[in-house]
Amino acid sequence: MQLTTGFIENDPVERLPQGSGLLDGLVFASKDIFELKGHVTGLGQPQWRATHAPATMDAPVFTKLLDAGAHLIGKTHTDELCYSIAGQNAHDGTPPNPALPGAIPGGSSSGSVSVTAAGLVDFAIGSDTGGSVRIPASYCGVYGIRPTHAAISSEGAAPLAPSFDTLGWFARDIETLSKVGKVLLPTDADSFGFSQVRGITDVYSNVEPVLLTQLQERLDANKLLTQIDALTLGELDRFPSLFRVVQGYQAWQAYGEWIEATRPNFGPGIRERFEAASKISRDEYATALAAADALRNEVRSLFDNNTVWCMPTAPGHAPAIDASPEEVDATRTRTMRMNAIAGIAGLPQISLPLLHDGTGPVGLSLIGPAGSDRALLNLAAELDAGWNNPK
Repeated sequence: MQLTTGFIENDPVERLPQGSGLLDGLVFASKDIFELKGHVTGLGQPQWRATHAPATMDAPVFTKLLDAGAHLIGKTHTDELCYSIAGQNAHDGTPPNPALPGAIPGGSSSGSVSVTAAGLVDFAIGSDTGGSVRIPASYCGVYGIRPTHAAISSEGAAPLAPSFDTLGWFARDIETLSKVGKVLLPTDADSFGFSQVRGITDVYSNVEPVLLTQLQERLDANKLLTQIDALTLGELDRFPSLFRVVQGYQAWQAYGEWIEATRPNFGPGIRERFEAASKISRDEYATALAAADALRNEVRSLFDNNTVWCMPTAPGHAPAIDASPEEVDATRTRTMRMNAIAGIAGLPQISLPLLHDGTGPVGLSLIGPAGSDRALLNLAAELDAGWNNPK
């Protein structure tokens, strides 16, 4: 089953601009995990929709966007309860990937990335826990940002794993991505003067070789950042291993009671993840959370205010919609090794559509120190301009 668009067409919603500002004339859509007054927040799950009442208020993020001149024109599809990075929903279907027809769009912000890539909106709001903005941005050849954890309020957003959940967004150009950031992001607390860039060697064996060649060519061509020694983070599997336990336990705390009472019909993958999550003990969670906090501090200590990290956003192009479960699982494993880095450390990460593995687009990611979101967007804009318009 394939959707014609990423919009939720049986629950149309519109909010007109309430002011004038940076976002004048821009239309946007939002992932169906944010409260909109008078509408059920569906979370990509039909039984959830059937057992919950309409929201009584709009999430505060919409007030900021509408006050800045933006025009909301719809809600977008998501993977069930956001517990996936594939973009496939057994009930609602799979939004198209305009950049690679026949491939998955990535999830769980699948509808938001699809309508952005298709040119149906100027930008779209999503959320990112384990890669749900970064991976769709990479697969669909658009710009996407996961901000510093807790930089933007999560009020009015359904949780998955509060230790990692962030609001994020997509755009087809860096200018629009940055404008939304100026509206939503707090002012950077510290002064960041990025002058150096480091690769992350640990991810290299996880990525298609052609992408590493392209990445190095991009870094060689940049005129803003000096390349310094590549970074080694150690065994990458410790990142997704800790992430999986903390995310699973918190996801079960958020939805376990409802699942046990309702016994919803989950699609493949979602069902198995919640079953595994239900078996995580409090002691296992406490141990993993403490280790994740320590790893977060360890990673953050490796930064200074002058350096960004750079790597491909994903191991390669988006898998085909009809890829085997084994292929999808293998891709998920490789992907989580990379995306759990910023997830565990709570760091801002921007994916720029600047790489291609010969089949489809792949993002080039910039990762900055915690709280450097605005500076990272400014750097991304300068680098993007130089790479797309070399002199």
